Amino acid sequence: MQSSCAEIQAQLTDRVLEITINRPERKNALTMAMYAAMAELLNSAADSGEVRVVIITGAEGVFTSGNDLMDFLGGSASSEESPVFQFMLALYSFPKPVVAAINGPAVGIGTTMLLHCDMAFAGDDAMFKMPFVDLGLCPEYGSSFFMPRIMGHARASELLLLSKKFDAAEAVALGLCNAALPANEVLNQARMTAAELATKAPEAVRLTKRLLRAGTREAGAQVIQEEALHFQKRLGSEEFKEAGTAFMEKRPADFSRFE
Repeated sequence: MQSSCAEIQAQLTDRVLEITINRPERKNALTMAMYAAMAELLNSAADSGEVRVVIITGAEGVFTSGNDLMDFLGGSASSEESPVFQFMLALYSFPKPVVAAINGPAVGIGTTMLLHCDMAFAGDDAMFKMPFVDLGLCPEYGSSFFMPRIMGHARASELLLLSKKFDAAEAVALGLCNAALPANEVLNQARMTAAELATKAPEAVRLTKRLLRAGTREAGAQVIQEEALHFQKRLGSEEFKEAGTAFMEKRPADFSRFE
């Protein structure tokens, strides 16, 4: 199983497909081509009898710094036809276990995609942040729906409204990750977990995953779609333009003129 993009690596070993985000010179920031490649891999793996489990990780001590800002400035990052949304759908509907291995920054979708993984292991060097409001945007990938259900309304509000950073230990306490580990043990733990899952009865595993998510699947999908519509509109907003300009000019965004 091969990736269509050099910055997304794929390795299939003993029925475990390991997908690695590999753009370290940009802190593994995700481009449209990278999203498209991950969507293709997940869709192929969903139908492949050779794949029982997927691992998602990042190269060189970084999970992902989120979307490449130039893709955002293009204004099409979250339309339903975009590679971003296709990746979201592929992971959200993926019928087999997905294990995440997180080191370093996990920003934006680097955090929200964990809501749709089945298990996640974070290194003590991991840093999570959802900076949507700071960018003049809104929550995405169902985070406004799933986060309050996982950690409660108050904590979800703190993380989403204040764009608060949090570490691996807090990610475990909040229910986003299974364990916080020394940085050099994270990928090995993910691989051992995936290997164990790959030995279990595959139909029973898939059914259990489906039942675990059955109660929120339809509602979650509706929220993901609604968030994407709002997100797309926000990409054309003056607030986002100010945030993008401030980022490029390496200064704090100034929202004082907005009502």
